[in-house]
Amino acid sequence: MDLHGKTALVTGGTDGIGLALARALRVKGAHVIICGRDPARLAAAHAEGLEAIDADLTTDAGRDKIVDVVRQWPIDILVNNAGMGTLYDVTKGIDLDRVDQCIALNLTTPIHLITRLMDGLRARSQAMIVNVTSGLAIAPSKGAPVYCATKAGLRSFTQALRAQLAGSNVHVMEVLPPVVETRMTAGQSHKKMPVEECARQIVAAMETDRHEANVGMTKLLSVVHNISPAIARRVMLRF
Repeated sequence: MDLHGKTALVTGGTDGIGLALARALRVKGAHVIICGRDPARLAAAHAEGLEAIDADLTTDAGRDKIVDVVRQWPIDILVNNAGMGTLYDVTKGIDLDRVDQCIALNLTTPIHLITRLMDGLRARSQAMIVNVTSGLAIAPSKGAPVYCATKAGLRSFTQALRAQLAGSNVHVMEVLPPVVETRMTAGQSHKKMPVEECARQIVAAMETDRHEANVGMTKLLSVVHNISPAIARRVMLRF
């Protein structure tokens, strides 16, 4: 896809991968709308020239707000990037409210936005849906079972959606990042990919209409999984 002149909605675009991706898309000549919940980060993004919308996508009201905004600015590209993690350890106690928020933001929201914005996307001459999952959608980590489940669910949904839209004007792409240097991963000791490089690889995949973009070390994980899913699972469950 030629990104110049396209209008893109990037959820979770005030921070991390979303903000880096919004900046990279704007450099390519796209008009970018982002959404988030933090007033200070929203203001900073707006000051950069991004259309910044205050919306909590874990709620129906937040999703309604984004759909209303898109009616004013018809989009060519929907990037479902917003996500959150949550601890889930049966030996240490579980916050089920946060679990519900994680499922809502990571899985329910992309499905709702895709469904409600589909007619508008299909009305464009060329459109794209980009779902950001994770390397953990391929094989889970012991420490984040709920997060892994949501990303695996979104991966499965993306693959089925792509089959449904085959031959249409709407291209469906999945992005599988590795551990990236963001606020969400600040407490992790694993080697992390610079967020700008992650965004660069995503944009390159969008420009070449890839179906699946395995970013950074996720490429190796994908190769191992194709050879032996059992080995990939054993490795990642220790992660």
